[in-house]
Amino acid sequence: MATIEFIDQSLRDGQQSLWGMRMRAGHILPVAEAIDQAGYRIVDLTGSSQFEVQVRYCRDNPWEGLDLVKAAMPNSTLRAGTRSNGVVGMGRTPDSIVELWVRTLAKHGIGSLWIFDCLFNLDQMRHIAGVAHDAGMRVSPQVMFSHSPVHTDEYFERIVGDMAGWDGLDTIILGDEPGVLTAERARSWIPRMRDAAGQVPLEMHFHNTTGLGTVNYLTGAEEGVTIVHTAVSTLANGPSMPSTEATLDNMRRLGHDVAVDDSRLPEVAEHFRAVAAAEGYATGTPAEFRLSVYHQQLPGGMTGTLLNQLRTYGMEDRLTAVLEEVEVVRAEMGYPVMATPFSQLVGIQAMLNVVNEERYGVIPDENLVYLAGHLGPHPGEVDPDLLDRAFSSPRGKHIQENPPPQPSLAEIRHEYGETLSDEELLLRYLMPGPDVDAMYAAGPVPQRIPTDVSPHTRWVRDLVASTTARSLEARSGDVSVTLRR
Repeated sequence: MATIEFIDQSLRDGQQSLWGMRMRAGHILPVAEAIDQAGYRIVDLTGSSQFEVQVRYCRDNPWEGLDLVKAAMPNSTLRAGTRSNGVVGMGRTPDSIVELWVRTLAKHGIGSLWIFDCLFNLDQMRHIAGVAHDAGMRVSPQVMFSHSPVHTDEYFERIVGDMAGWDGLDTIILGDEPGVLTAERARSWIPRMRDAAGQVPLEMHFHNTTGLGTVNYLTGAEEGVTIVHTAVSTLANGPSMPSTEATLDNMRRLGHDVAVDDSRLPEVAEHFRAVAAAEGYATGTPAEFRLSVYHQQLPGGMTGTLLNQLRTYGMEDRLTAVLEEVEVVRAEMGYPVMATPFSQLVGIQAMLNVVNEERYGVIPDENLVYLAGHLGPHPGEVDPDLLDRAFSSPRGKHIQENPPPQPSLAEIRHEYGETLSDEELLLRYLMPGPDVDAMYAAGPVPQRIPTDVSPHTRWVRDLVASTTARSLEARSGDVSVTLRR
């Protein structure tokens, strides 16, 4: 029997799926030593979306937070991720910024980089893999699983085979972000990906949206895949990963050795349970099996996001119509894999089609960039009528004829400031200036965030953070407050 290695997703995809990326360094540091001593192959920590949330909503300097966590985990290889052609947001980022992002992560102690591109722009992915390898990182490109007429086993075999020929790879990640890999398909798909990868080890990164991620890990282990992604129980399940605790037990019962010391997992799980209670965040619970997941293929909390957006129009009763429209829009857009950014692009387009009661009456610029082919090759054929609609307007024609610019780093520095550090340049290029200013004004990153916070205290704190008004009156139950700045 094999030795199964674990990659911890509690701090990255687990909290991204359940907490909307609101985990801060001050939430991690109290249990950093326990995580560091567990013996994970890799601890996945951050990515550009987490950086954006920390700056814009938490007012934490993400570079400072990264340094604090790295210092508290000297024995762990920390991982970050990047799209091959995008950092923050859903559009195309200049290559010079993507490359600087990768090199700066390495400078701050990130030792492993996972690279994804839902359109499988393999030349671009390979280029970024080379940048990461030259910066001293272990490199792992990800293959995103999807159901569609396009995404056959042969389609994925070609991609994995191409990746396996790249120099300097550590592993190839088999990813199932929406959790739609059925048990039957896993029994055929995983062995074929293993054969296509040759001597390059595989990782399994399967979300547990339908509860089958846990089962598919067992199938993968039987087929010789020995690296799995899990999260501690309070940050696992539902739209997140399978739990570390259950996966460890399952692997042991199959006769495998496990390369993790689980003696301190209860401490970590209980800490994050307390954080969730203090902050009003969800904890992971197993999900019922629902066939709708396979039809819509929406990952993580995307359904909740669409519902919140519909509420702004007073149309929350139209959620079912939007979810049905998601299936149609995805097909018309050529079946992109439903992970960042395409779950958002397809979902937003579907919502606009329903809210405006005119299909494609409004097409966001990000979708026009995709339809024009500027993000990479379309997986399948895009509906001709949609292309005609997209590029018949002056705005559509302009985007079609003008790919996103590729300024050099020198040109960007000239615009933003020749003396800015790499870290500040990245933040100011990628995020609104006022948010970056507010982050710096907030001072040092808190190293411990209290978990013994009453619901009313949290409510008042959230009120203060959610408005810039000079005065505010609000009531929660039998408590009323008046706030004045």
